[in-house]
Amino acid sequence: MKACIDDFDYPLPPELVAQYPVEPRDASRLLVLDRQTGEVHHAGFGDLPQWLDAGDLLVVNDTQVFPARLTGFKDTGGKVELLLHGLPQPEGNGGVPKKARALAGYRARRRLRPGQVITFGKGLSAEITALPQPGTMEVRFRCDAGDVGQKILASGEVPLPPYIRRKAEPSDQNRYQTIFARRPGAVACPTAGLHFTDEILEKLARQGIKTVNITLHVGPGTFTPVRLSNYTEHRLAPEYFSLSAEAAARLNEARRQGKRLLAVGTTTVRVLESCLTSQGFAAGEGWCDLFIYPGYRFKAVDRLITNFHLPRSTLLLLVSAFAGRELIMQAYEKAVKARYRFYSYGDCMLIL
Repeated sequence: MKACIDDFDYPLPPELVAQYPVEPRDASRLLVLDRQTGEVHHAGFGDLPQWLDAGDLLVVNDTQVFPARLTGFKDTGGKVELLLHGLPQPEGNGGVPKKARALAGYRARRRLRPGQVITFGKGLSAEITALPQPGTMEVRFRCDAGDVGQKILASGEVPLPPYIRRKAEPSDQNRYQTIFARRPGAVACPTAGLHFTDEILEKLARQGIKTVNITLHVGPGTFTPVRLSNYTEHRLAPEYFSLSAEAAARLNEARRQGKRLLAVGTTTVRVLESCLTSQGFAAGEGWCDLFIYPGYRFKAVDRLITNFHLPRSTLLLLVSAFAGRELIMQAYEKAVKARYRFYSYGDCMLIL
């Protein structure tokens, strides 16, 4: 079949795009898709343990979203909105850093130029040092006193996705974060993990289902649509990942014992598939740009928990590679008819 992104479009009523999460976390709905039989079952996330087998190994992304969205003003008074692409890198040798560099996306009504200064209040400002491509800037942050990194975090807000059409609220600081979050660095949440609670994990542990952590700091590229008709020509922006020696050892032991690996989210899938070699999982860290689309042969992942994804997105291509395009599109059609909630704060799927 010719690779055409038009084959991965689907209609979605706008009211099904979740603007707030359900409470509690595990009150979300769960659509279960069996790849072997093609059957679809409707359940609640609290029912997850009954769909899994004793000994399955749960693999989660422990990245933590940081307050990457900042609003500042030029000296003319014009507003500039920034979305940092990663944690700012401090400058200087020793002492409390007063300067830091960062790459950011931006929105402004008028054209910007290098040398302009954006002020954020509380003694924090940023000079535009370069505009490497449309909508992207390199900046050098400065602060009058204190740690510039802490000032940036204090000035930022939760970077909610663009399809959540409201301002971030105080509750989002907790709810747009998984219970696994330990390592700051993401500008978007690995949302498949949002449904888990301590109670769910306790139930899984009683079934002998343990948890292993990996890290992938989700970047802004996760929201970039595939604009090329031939999606195989699309390129993913690299994202930092880490697989510890302890995690690699546990993954390899699980494979030796014939246990299934259940990936929580597409980011986890990409790390697992990137790190599996002919000798097993290899510990390491670096930059992951693995783009998975139909035709890819999975080596590591046996089962997948994932949210419902945007049309024409790399995430929809990945789940279609895992379960098959026809099954995924049929499941999405059923989810729309059953009024599931879509995207980051929405419901999820379990693909067996």
